[in-house]
Amino acid sequence: MKFSRRTTMAFAVVGALALGSTLGACSSSDNNSGDSGSTTLDPNTKVTLNVVGLLPGAKPEAQQALAEEVADFQKENPNITVKTHDYEWKATTFAADLAGGTLPTVFEIPFTDAKTLIANQQITDMQAYLAQLSYASNFNKNLLQYGQGSDGHVYAIPAKSIYAVGLHYNRDLFTQAGLDPNKPPTTWDEVRTAAKAIAEKTGQAGFAQMSRDGTGGWQLTVDTYARGGRVQDGKKATLTNDATKASLQFLKDLRWSDNSMGANFSYDWSGINQAFAAGKIGMYTSGQDVYTSLVQTNNINPKSYGLTMIPLSGGESGVLGGGTMAAVSSKASNNEKAAAVKWIDYHYLRKYTNEGAAKKNAEIQIASKQPVGTPELPIFSQSQYQQYQNWIKTYVNVPLDQMTTFTSKVFDAKLVNEPAIATQDVYKALDTAVQAVLTNKDANIDQLLTEANAKAQRAIDAAG
Repeated sequence: MKFSRRTTMAFAVVGALALGSTLGACSSSDNNSGDSGSTTLDPNTKVTLNVVGLLPGAKPEAQQALAEEVADFQKENPNITVKTHDYEWKATTFAADLAGGTLPTVFEIPFTDAKTLIANQQITDMQAYLAQLSYASNFNKNLLQYGQGSDGHVYAIPAKSIYAVGLHYNRDLFTQAGLDPNKPPTTWDEVRTAAKAIAEKTGQAGFAQMSRDGTGGWQLTVDTYARGGRVQDGKKATLTNDATKASLQFLKDLRWSDNSMGANFSYDWSGINQAFAAGKIGMYTSGQDVYTSLVQTNNINPKSYGLTMIPLSGGESGVLGGGTMAAVSSKASNNEKAAAVKWIDYHYLRKYTNEGAAKKNAEIQIASKQPVGTPELPIFSQSQYQQYQNWIKTYVNVPLDQMTTFTSKVFDAKLVNEPAIATQDVYKALDTAVQAVLTNKDANIDQLLTEANAKAQRAIDAAG
């Protein structure tokens, strides 16, 4: 599938992205009583806006870059005070954090969560505020739909990290194992062979898999799609399909026949990133955009990093895609909403639509030794994203030459949405199967998937 067609496809995101954990207090305006129902912020009105910042544990350089961005925003908007809060989205804690009022006013969510939050009236209608932006009509409509309510209004805005899952690999471990880091695996059999060589010759895990807090199910769905299967057909759970069985058997073979998965079988998203950056993992699958977090939070050596396509087999095979949306608490005042859309524009989107903003953002990142140019998929259009890439070309400090076996092929691959109903519950049901296969040599794959399918179906039925 060509890229121009692909940009018209619908993307969804996984629930295990690094979007946020909970720190911030609820946002408050210093003049809530002055709200008049207007969608613009009176220049004399002072507003304090609490927003999500970086992942907990981000390096000082990343914090510095964000602080500089906030300072520049406040110079442009002197009546808005922005307070950032460390944030990592987790399926196991997000609902309670939101209900408890401990999230910032502007927070990030996976695409798959927006519809539920809209139905529950937990995020606010941003249609009138978003309409003020000059590029509001230019969004990829199939991305925008995930943040729209039944009334057609926009409640959550595509913001960043629009990605496809790839195979990340450690070039140093490949070299130590006698493998060519410039020729990464292209089939699952080659992944298995490389994993075994890495384990035997370096003592590190040749391949690792996330397995808890919904991430095991997320990645097993990735593996299923790559083999041509699906875990959901409309309102029917289909976890017992042959591709999911083959994916679990693959993990079982690596774990018990080859002993090539190391000793840790309880990774979540942040844990596997940390181990990979530390050189303890040869290969794992995750979103193409994870390189930025590996630099900001895990201090990875860029020379050791490689990214390639996840192996695809079968006529219906495809790559799971996703991304991040920005949303505003339903408790926000009108003044906070007006301030929020200004921040969302400035922090997330303006760099894609304005050359000066793109270069300024890149300069801040470079000055703070942060990644510039990590591959993304377009929020707007292919041509607009290519224009953005041209704007920042001289600033790029990401080892794109170590990612070409991904970037040269991903735009021709079929991008497949996540399961649309009860996504997190489907993933959690599959977590159990992944964990069992990795910790029990006698695990019965058919039985595990039958049980997981029943759990997933109950969740789908409950979701309506």
